[in-house]
Amino acid sequence: MQLTHYNTNFKTHTFPITLVCDNVTNAPNIGSLFRIADAFGIEKLILCGEHIPLGRKITKTSRATEKTVNYNIENSASNVIENLKSKGYQIISLEITNTSKPIHSLKFSTEKPIALVIGDENFGISEGILNMSDLIIHINMFGNNSSMNVVQATNIALYEMTKQLFKLCLNETY
Repeated sequence: MQLTHYNTNFKTHTFPITLVCDNVTNAPNIGSLFRIADAFGIEKLILCGEHIPLGRKITKTSRATEKTVNYNIENSASNVIENLKSKGYQIISLEITNTSKPIHSLKFSTEKPIALVIGDENFGISEGILNMSDLIIHINMFGNNSSMNVVQATNIALYEMTKQLFKLCLNETY
């Protein structure tokens, strides 16, 4: 029998991860980000940019998670990053650069809360934010393309991060 979200035995858990979106403006992508923010139990979703579209196009893909996910809309991703950094967050940007590290090679920790930064669908994360980052990570890819959809990449990154953090939580409680 196939289970639904009404009859699974998944336990809710919140991870010390804030997802910061640097100019992600595509409504279906934003709706999907709400959905995965809920699925992976992240603390907060911060949408940054001048023209963040809220409304029917988002709710179509979010499946009402915009009503349960803690989120803010801010104009400046740089200001958000500076603020989180001053509060002790580790700033991790998801972008392929000449200094980025493959996500699978890293060990994530619960010592500091994490701000995972993702970028614009066409241009990625701004250079200024990359320069403010404590760490830049990428997902190894084995085909001919050098990029993937921002939501797909965020899914992979949050899966790896929460998988590691959940194992740490289990070790601390036993």
